Amino acid sequence: MQKAWIKLFRPLFAVLISFGLNIQLSSAADYSDIIARVKPSVVALGNYQPLQQPAIRFVGTAFVVADGRHIITNAHNIPELLDPDKNESLVVVVPGEDRKRIRIATVIKQDKQHDVALLRFSDSALTPLSLGNGSVVKEGQEYLMSGFPIGSALGYHVVTHKAMVSAITPAVQPVNNSRQLNPRLIKRMMTGFDVFQLDAIAYPGNSGSPVYDIETGEVIGVLNSVFVKDTKESILENPSGISYAIPVFYAQELLRQAGLISK
Repeated sequence: MQKAWIKLFRPLFAVLISFGLNIQLSSAADYSDIIARVKPSVVALGNYQPLQQPAIRFVGTAFVVADGRHIITNAHNIPELLDPDKNESLVVVVPGEDRKRIRIATVIKQDKQHDVALLRFSDSALTPLSLGNGSVVKEGQEYLMSGFPIGSALGYHVVTHKAMVSAITPAVQPVNNSRQLNPRLIKRMMTGFDVFQLDAIAYPGNSGSPVYDIETGEVIGVLNSVFVKDTKESILENPSGISYAIPVFYAQELLRQAGLISK
């Protein structure tokens, strides 16, 4: 009797198992479309000197915003001084362009306190990314980040990783005793702000990469692999391997100051 019952309902079991498998397969994340949309807006930032080899010294990642002729990056990516006698200039490198791959960049605004900068580049406009609402980001949400993790060492190819917001935390880690204090830490503590802590490893070349929504592509943060880590993890003997992102509203403020957005 039991074998007959099993034989009778076997087709139904097969359908249910197949249905469950299809649900599992369909729920597997596929980010190919959104990555393809975002990649053309991610560029490399470099220090260009025609007489040196190589002519471009990679300094970080940036992404296109506003009218398509401006980029956002980390302020620490901007060289302190460019030598006009050596024809040094700040340039944007657009991956995949056959001509005019190098574009001259000019600093428009900087916010060194929050480590964001706004630049304008020459030649034709590129596709800008939309900036989202950094204040609605919650712990546990997942985002993508695209940039150049090892600079130009492996060529100018945009690399994308997934990261979860593991914490929204102050940019400076409190120290255990006064011997760990220095002028940089004291200044940061006095002007403290929160950052997004991500469960992903970022390299110096990632600095300035957009951290964006996996469905809409809206940027919610600017990846930071040096500025925050320098003070957040300075008391650790071995760095944790996690990374941080500056909330996008600090970049939006620079755009407002420059008259590129109204709100």
